[in-house]
Amino acid sequence: MCGIVGISHHKEASKMAFLGLYALQHRGEEAAGIATYDGKDLHVIKKSGLAVDNFDESNISQLKGHVAIAHTRYSTTGSSTVKNIQPIVVTHRKKPMAVAHNGNLTNTEELCAKLEEEGSIFQTSMDSEVVMHLLAKAPNGDIRKWFTHVLTQLKGAFSFVFLYQDHIIGVRDPQGFRPLCLGKLGDGYILASESCAFDLMKAEFVREIEPGEVVIIKGNKLESFFLPGAKGQRPAQCVFENVYFARPDSHIFNDNVYQVRKRLGAQLAKEHPAKADFVMGIPDSGNYAALGYAQELDIPFEIGMIRNHYIGRTFIQPTQFLREFRVRVKLNPIREMIKGKRVIVVEDSIVRGTTSRNRIAEIREAGATEIHMRISCPPIVSPCFYGIDFPSSNELIAHNKTVQEIADFIQVDSLGYLSLQGMLGVMKEKGNFCSACFTGKYPVPIPKNTDKLKMEP
Repeated sequence: MCGIVGISHHKEASKMAFLGLYALQHRGEEAAGIATYDGKDLHVIKKSGLAVDNFDESNISQLKGHVAIAHTRYSTTGSSTVKNIQPIVVTHRKKPMAVAHNGNLTNTEELCAKLEEEGSIFQTSMDSEVVMHLLAKAPNGDIRKWFTHVLTQLKGAFSFVFLYQDHIIGVRDPQGFRPLCLGKLGDGYILASESCAFDLMKAEFVREIEPGEVVIIKGNKLESFFLPGAKGQRPAQCVFENVYFARPDSHIFNDNVYQVRKRLGAQLAKEHPAKADFVMGIPDSGNYAALGYAQELDIPFEIGMIRNHYIGRTFIQPTQFLREFRVRVKLNPIREMIKGKRVIVVEDSIVRGTTSRNRIAEIREAGATEIHMRISCPPIVSPCFYGIDFPSSNELIAHNKTVQEIADFIQVDSLGYLSLQGMLGVMKEKGNFCSACFTGKYPVPIPKNTDKLKMEP
């Protein structure tokens, strides 16, 4: 999962791109980059770390031009090294080109092997670079035919923004795994992973890019078309975007994320009610489902833990050491609120189980007499190969343990997960979602080699 931004026809394109990255920082905290084109030269700045630490007034002013693309990274293919920071920038036939990618290609190895046989030399270990080599080798007279020829060779999850001279090209794969939205700012257009980016720029949300759609933007003109065969395919939008990843103020998959999470909580209350003195969420993503749960059962909703907002998202840290460190310092229970109380704790998900175990221990130490945990999605039993760095099956606690065994491990008095039917039932688009992490049924065939470092030397 990454955040991508594309800016067209704006005199301060680099500043708008930075604002987009700032709004999408939750989608990846490993690295951030911006590339611009000024009509002659392509400019790029990309570094490890957060967007707010990487960019300031002085270096943003060096990124000249009226078009820009930007990327904030959370690695799902390739290591967390400088060479893998996006956007990827190349020059082909004396013309500059750059790409920012959100998702995972599932046929990377086959494409890479073929390209290397034909003489391609790879500089990174990312699937995104494969696309640039394909573009370089394809006939590139007509831009629409050129991109269609390349994009139809790709399989898996991909939302792209490309910068090609003064063009911005946005693409969403035929299943629509990852979100991509279209906005309007002045005379120009904006592309972003989530609509919350438009709010910070004071841009108008126009619509979502549809699964299989390609938009080519030049100046204030936009051309749209669909990849061959895309309209006949069933969408497989990532339901976990609504459960956890997307910001609650975003509009994705034809719905508002905040409202979806409240509905998930209300449905969870119907399926797994409990008696308690109050309901609390695990901040921040658990709060919205907790509010829906509390309202459904008419139980008080309280803030039982305070988040240190200088600490990033625990789940998307690349190493276990960083995850455990951030768990310890990220949240702190309000002891006066919890002591002597029966508590219902609502969380968006349980992945490995160690984070939940530590949080429950802190709530227990704060004096809770009963802890009933409720999860606003089904048990995660299978890894994701479409852009989420879920661990291998053996590391997923629900893959090997029953619900009661998980409850015993994290040491709660009761544990209840939302059913798959209940989760999908509250979505506006219902059947148009990928739920492979809950079912093990993958809508697009997964690669034989599932190692995220498979492209490393």
